[in-house]
Amino acid sequence: MDLTKAVWRKASRSTVQNDNCVEVADVPRAVAIRDSKDPHGPKLIMNRSDFRRLADALKNL
Repeated sequence: MDLTKAVWRKASRSTVQNDNCVEVADVPRAVAIRDSKDPHGPKLIMNRSDFRRLADALKNL
């Protein structure tokens, strides 16, 4: 998937204090995820329902 035009934003649950930031971008029929410290590194792309399940699971940690 071409992510060159993706608009990335910091996830609302990312922490500013210890620089552990995850960025997300809405892409057609999916959500892309990357490490803000490595924007040119690997990205995880998942469909929206899987992303919602992942986000819900992480909130419960």
